[in-house]
Amino acid sequence: MNLQTQRLKIIPCTEQSLSNFPREEYEIGPHIIQYLEELKEDSPLSGWGVRLVINKETNTIIGDIGFKGKPNSENTVEVGYGVIPSAQNKGYATEAVKEIIEWAFSFKNVNKVIAECLVDNFSSTRLLEKLNMNNIGVVDDMLKWQLERDIIV
Repeated sequence: MNLQTQRLKIIPCTEQSLSNFPREEYEIGPHIIQYLEELKEDSPLSGWGVRLVINKETNTIIGDIGFKGKPNSENTVEVGYGVIPSAQNKGYATEAVKEIIEWAFSFKNVNKVIAECLVDNFSSTRLLEKLNMNNIGVVDDMLKWQLERDIIV
């Protein structure tokens, strides 16, 4: 399923989608190669795996985002993201993460989204704070974050 924001298209990462859009600065990292291999074994993973972040104006890949697997037994998913240097500090990552979290919470089997970043990654810290994620501690120089679905009873 494709997602869209005002400035971005967020599409499932496949071999085809990687070849459909110019990459310019975007490099295919090892996490992408591993994901494409996993996708061959588990096609339902696609919604919960890596997605490409496409700038609508330039129609180029400016990053990737996704969950590190399907919701677990605790109804939790972990989000990860990254954008190319020329697209940083322009709100693209915040826009993409917000959209994918909203998408995740549209499923009844997701009650919590978690994330992590290095303690000195101030850009990610600001991004996660903007999205109202709660810092729940530090483990091995990694800040741990979580956002729980608002449960209305």
